[in-house]
Amino acid sequence: MVKRMTFKQFLFILPLLVFIGVFSIYPIVVSLSYTFFDYKTNDQQHNGFYLSEQLNEKLFYEDCDYINYFIDADKTVEGLSDEDLATFEDVEADTTAIMAKYENATGVTKVSSDVMEEITAYIDSVEQRTSDIYERNSDLEFYNAENLPQIIKDMRSTIVESNFIGAAGFTQLLHDTRFSKALGNTLLFTVISVTLELVLGMLLALVMDKAIRGIGMVRTIALIPWAIPTAVSAMIWSYMYDGSYGVISKIFESIGLISKQSAMLLTAQGALASIVISDVWKTTPYMALLLLAGLQVVDRGLYESASIDGAGPVRTFFSITLPLIKPSILVALLFRTLDAFRVYDLIAILTGGGPGNGTESLSVYAYKLMFNQSNYGYGSVVVMGMTVCVAIIAIIYVKVLGADVVSNN
Repeated sequence: MVKRMTFKQFLFILPLLVFIGVFSIYPIVVSLSYTFFDYKTNDQQHNGFYLSEQLNEKLFYEDCDYINYFIDADKTVEGLSDEDLATFEDVEADTTAIMAKYENATGVTKVSSDVMEEITAYIDSVEQRTSDIYERNSDLEFYNAENLPQIIKDMRSTIVESNFIGAAGFTQLLHDTRFSKALGNTLLFTVISVTLELVLGMLLALVMDKAIRGIGMVRTIALIPWAIPTAVSAMIWSYMYDGSYGVISKIFESIGLISKQSAMLLTAQGALASIVISDVWKTTPYMALLLLAGLQVVDRGLYESASIDGAGPVRTFFSITLPLIKPSILVALLFRTLDAFRVYDLIAILTGGGPGNGTESLSVYAYKLMFNQSNYGYGSVVVMGMTVCVAIIAIIYVKVLGADVVSNN
């Protein structure tokens, strides 16, 4: 029978719940909210979360001031008729009147539909009247015949329309060929690298599990690649892959694995292979460490009994070792798969996602959308797509391998 938690017991775990809420749940909720808006920080029309039409009152006021400034200059042009001069003055009067309403404006504000119609009508009127003057007097040399229309165009952008798109971002994601390609690259990298790391990590763990002289030194040396920061190791490997003086690329060219040294980083296949090799070199020790923890708890008496019964090393491994370390394998595979699926720094430094997006992962794609294009709305959609993929991977591992990462025992 499961006992109910008391209030005092709840108070003990309350700090943990708060920590999880602030640093785990809250960022997910915020990222999810971004997906419902076409949010771009480099676009005045989309640099906020607008559920309805808004007006950038401060910028509108500044544009009105420019209109009066330009008209003041163009009124002095010789040859301007009294009728056109009077029209210019009427535009100035209308502009001054509407400016008075926004003299103390501070920024983007929600306004009523009546106010929005008034502003739209004012902009249309100013555009029509000034363009008529410039067309009728095309022979005159106005100072702002090009500047004034541009200011009017900018003034229209002060009317900020709603950028709420609902689930349209996820619909776009389903038809995004670049996302599909990045997902394929990520899955291919994950499957190849994790498979190699599991095999090599198991071999390394079996060696480190042996009670032989100098095994402590072997374990220390084996863990060095994992201790090196990913950014540093990526830079090291980039020098060794270089198409002009790289050691690795030269060796691969000499033994016929590649046609020329530059193929390592300048072709999609070569670049992907380079990333996989670098990741396997760095992360295999981590996989071995997780598997070694499982090997350490296996009862040694089972091996002695198997040896007495005549079982060889291969039979012992598949009949005793592998089944008993199944939970450790699940943990190692789950951690490494999720980590590999979210790979960013290694690819960003080695290839930047190139050539031709041939090695672009989902994390790299999301980074480019958010920080290179300032498109945080769709970038968050890509991140949510990654979250769904990660959840699916975790569920598949637990269901297929049939082991519990966390048990009540």
